[in-house]
Amino acid sequence: MSNAQSPNAVVNESSYLTLHYRLATADGTDLITTFNGTPATLMLGQGQLAPFLESRLIGLPEGAHQTFQLSAADAFGDRNPDLIQPVSKATLEQNSVPDADYKVGELIEFNAPKGGRFAGVLLEMRETTALFDFNHPLAGQALQFEVKLISVL
Repeated sequence: MSNAQSPNAVVNESSYLTLHYRLATADGTDLITTFNGTPATLMLGQGQLAPFLESRLIGLPEGAHQTFQLSAADAFGDRNPDLIQPVSKATLEQNSVPDADYKVGELIEFNAPKGGRFAGVLLEMRETTALFDFNHPLAGQALQFEVKLISVL
């Protein structure tokens, strides 16, 4: 097998890609873009891109330039009211930065009591608990995903 690019290399589940990509809100506001700078290089299946973005790349030929419209359900999912949860201040103290000065609206990461990590947006500080929204910050939003494949290996 030579590493020479085939004239019509196509993205598969383990492709190594060089690409420009842009993730934007439905109204076109950029969330992240590489189009103004250096292209990204990444290997599929390594978690560098969210799975719903990777799945859009599978089967695209090298050189493709496409924009996908993603509904909230196709992107980070619909907002789930069950993911708005109180966390006791004691749990928060034990599993995050001690004496942190948290502000409403901040995305705060902390260790889960049984291992792993949580990230949630602080909605409200109460007397003994903090109310968090553990939905992905982009949950409930339709997105645009633009991609220009420079090379596929």
